Amino acid sequence: MLICGVSFLTGPSNTDNGSHAIVRVLKCKAWKRPEKHYSTSMKLQRQYITQEHVGGSDLSTIAADKKLKERFLVHASSEHPLESQPSKSPWDSVHDAVDAFYRFSRPHTIIGTALSIISVSLLAVEKFSDFSPLFFTGVLEAIIAALFMNIYIVGLNQLSDIEIDKVNKPYLPLASGEYSMQTGVIVVSSFAILSFWLGWIVGSWPLFWALFISFVLGTAYSINLPLLRWKRFAVVAAMCIFAVRAVIVQIAFYLHIQTYVFTRPAVLSRPLIFATAFMSFFSVVIALFKDIPDIVGDKIFGIQSFTVRMGQERVFWICIALLEMAYLVAIVVGAASSNTWSKYITVLGHAALALSLWTRAKSVDFSRKAEITSFYMFIWKLFYAEYLLIPLVR
Repeated sequence: MLICGVSFLTGPSNTDNGSHAIVRVLKCKAWKRPEKHYSTSMKLQRQYITQEHVGGSDLSTIAADKKLKERFLVHASSEHPLESQPSKSPWDSVHDAVDAFYRFSRPHTIIGTALSIISVSLLAVEKFSDFSPLFFTGVLEAIIAALFMNIYIVGLNQLSDIEIDKVNKPYLPLASGEYSMQTGVIVVSSFAILSFWLGWIVGSWPLFWALFISFVLGTAYSINLPLLRWKRFAVVAAMCIFAVRAVIVQIAFYLHIQTYVFTRPAVLSRPLIFATAFMSFFSVVIALFKDIPDIVGDKIFGIQSFTVRMGQERVFWICIALLEMAYLVAIVVGAASSNTWSKYITVLGHAALALSLWTRAKSVDFSRKAEITSFYMFIWKLFYAEYLLIPLVR
């Protein structure tokens, strides 16, 4: 449900076409705004913001402005008043709370973090007897602590980007109004504390340092304080994501299993070096690609991402080229393996992923944000698939 108050101010235009109207949304409260089905009123607001700040369609004539007013007023007045809404059942309230938290936690990052830890942990397994209760407990401890920290990082980013997300991602709970600022702060702080608490009681120094460095970089990336909010600077932002996804996840969580769980000497094995190198390419691609669908809001609020500087299409094809290069290197590494089954799986698996990437990339329509966003989620699926292949590299 969406309750909106709207006022219109008409004033002289800077163009030669006369005067135009400015729509001001005085109050807009979202009771439920799922990701794929947010309301028509929000679409109209986003449309007008885009047109006013980034160019958009020509609405400078009075007739066009009147038409937009009429569409907005008809929709706003058609909503039922608050008093007429039936009370929610406890089940509906629980469902809404779970749905909001699901969107707040950014599930594609949750899946990526969990898969990466499982995959890297398997690189430390040398024999079948290593699959012991101690191993599974160590992996579970690492996953839970890392997921808590992951929620802190993505939540802090949303707290710092509420106004940007109202344009780029209006379905997120803070941007839509489902979460208040206070609720967001409580959730984010709680998960950071839980993450450090679990890392401390486990007693694994590789795990604790992985959490601590992720906390520092995630905070510096998002929080709006002097000398921080590194996401404003394209190179620094990419380096933060590179450090966490390519280096910390691979090495720290491997050492957690190798040195803490198995109590073996720290050894950088061939599969671990491959995983770190390959994910270096992938983390750079994710850092670049995540800004492609968000170019409108980033332009409005002065985020100098590579996409804002270079344009969507150019950055898109740079990402595709980097990934294809990574797949080519992986194929060469696989072909050089002395292990027959690993050789065939690595070569064929990466060849299939490279082909699917190229086929999908050629069909993207850059004039449609939905297609770009969908392709970004496809990149994450390739990310998941890589972590299924990495333990098979020998």
